[in-house]
Amino acid sequence: MADTRLYATGKRKTAIARVWLKPGTGEITINSRKSDDYFVRETSRMVMRQSLELLELGDKYDVWATVEGGGHSAQAEAVRHGLARALAGEDPEKRTALKRAGFLTRDARKKERKKYGQPGARKRFQYSKR
Repeated sequence: MADTRLYATGKRKTAIARVWLKPGTGEITINSRKSDDYFVRETSRMVMRQSLELLELGDKYDVWATVEGGGHSAQAEAVRHGLARALAGEDPEKRTALKRAGFLTRDARKKERKKYGQPGARKRFQYSKR
């Protein structure tokens, strides 16, 4: 892996993350901001780094990502998904560990749409007998 960059797309709910990896010192940049500045919550930072920490590659790659859509949690999970896909594409041996941890599976759960004739997706108006 000379000086090639790895690329992958990660998704979660309506968040889409485009992730680039290159050999480096472990610097993570998201939307031209440091990851600690972009993700305020410690949980989101931890979720985002999970795929790198699983393979113990936290300080071997520089990560550059652009994320749009969704909220903070969905964006963090989208970055994790993109990182996992990029790492799996580079080395097939890493794929098994990432797959076993569930980082390569796209979480397809989305918000259910509101139906007509009722106030929400599942909620019904109160029934009146008389």
